[in-house]
Amino acid sequence: MKALTAIATGVLMMTTPADAAPARPTVEHYGTPTLNGQRLPFSRAVRVGDIVYLSGAIGRGADGKPPEGIEAQAKATMDDIGETLKLAGLGYKDLFHCTVFLSDMKNWADFNKVYLTYFPEGPLPARSAVGVNGLALGALMEIECQAYAGRK
Repeated sequence: MKALTAIATGVLMMTTPADAAPARPTVEHYGTPTLNGQRLPFSRAVRVGDIVYLSGAIGRGADGKPPEGIEAQAKATMDDIGETLKLAGLGYKDLFHCTVFLSDMKNWADFNKVYLTYFPEGPLPARSAVGVNGLALGALMEIECQAYAGRK
């Protein structure tokens, strides 16, 4: 009887939830971007656990093209990021990191003037700015961000 009890206890110990593999976080996809009526090959954002990864955003006008000038593009891009955040039930305050790609680093200060208006209170996300040689649609800038979705 002691042997059966030991075997039964061992089986119970091996199948406890603490020994089980952790559950994978749910992956949620937000938004299907298009250009000229054609679906683009990515989601606007993807949530994995408490983190939302936003695809690179290029602000576009009604014609699908980036507006003229860095300040107009920065505003259109940040507005687009705001729309994507809303799809995930979030806002600018939830951003914790952004990477800015600039086709000309001379535009950095003008970009910053617009960018800062989207964070009037509180801390700013961590950020990188990278000079690049060309962006999609001839854009002057692109931004990709990550946001925290764990607080409610």
